[in-house]
Amino acid sequence: MIIVACPGQGSQTPGFLAPWLELEGVSETLARYSEAAEVDLELHGTRSDAETIRDTRIAQPLIVAASLIAAKALVNTAGKRPDGVAGHSVGEFAALTGAGVLSDEDAMRLVGIRGRAMAEAAGQTETGMSAVIGGDEATVLARLEELDLTAANYNGAGQIVVAGARPALAELATEPIRGTRVIGLPVAGAFHTTYMASAVDTLRAAVAQVEPNDPGITLWTNRDGSVVTSGTQALELIVDQVSSPVRWDLCMASFADAGITGLIELAPAGALAGLAKRGLRGTPTVAVKTPEDLDAAAELLNGAAA
Repeated sequence: MIIVACPGQGSQTPGFLAPWLELEGVSETLARYSEAAEVDLELHGTRSDAETIRDTRIAQPLIVAASLIAAKALVNTAGKRPDGVAGHSVGEFAALTGAGVLSDEDAMRLVGIRGRAMAEAAGQTETGMSAVIGGDEATVLARLEELDLTAANYNGAGQIVVAGARPALAELATEPIRGTRVIGLPVAGAFHTTYMASAVDTLRAAVAQVEPNDPGITLWTNRDGSVVTSGTQALELIVDQVSSPVRWDLCMASFADAGITGLIELAPAGALAGLAKRGLRGTPTVAVKTPEDLDAAAELLNGAAA
């Protein structure tokens, strides 16, 4: 089983979309996505600096647009769809589109709304996120409770992303738990926590206007790593996900149970492929960062060795 993974916020880098614009039709597609999301994606994906694209209102549509463009290019190159798909955090919008639950324009419209709502929620309190690498999970969680921090992403492979007030994050970084490293992340808020409650309400109202389809390929959810077979349920889950933890560790466990034989991460790729190499040892992976990676991904999708 070949599974496509769609990355989440923090995976963007300045200029990462530039190589994709060399593909036929991508500029026109990006213009359409920009209108739907109300963000100038070509500008921000090619010329804006790291601080600009850190803005949640820009980062979220930018990442989903890149994954959608890479997904279409991959299918065109390989001549077939993957067996299954999952997205990390905002990447679930690209995953739902890949599974046929949402149209690409609906996904871009919704992710634009999500980005603006989460930016507004983040602006109410000075918060952030950090990755904790290594350490005993129970010890890490106990320390987070002491600092009033939340485990926002259980990423597997020895990585938990924590979120909360910046002074508490600073204290965690200054006095890290024994055997861990703490890395600040380029995101502007405590996503997947109760700080995002107002964004949940906004997104729920927007999602109510969408008529979803049931998934056409296997689709996993961040909620608990289970397979989602209903389009309506898939939309409910991506709304609730805004203020609940991402369980990518459980998604990877489900991939293993499903008999994964390869993982392809879509642009802007790297993070999820890295987690797979540690959490799904021996599984061939391809990170599709630029169009030059499409041939290797297509070979994997068609059953050749990576």
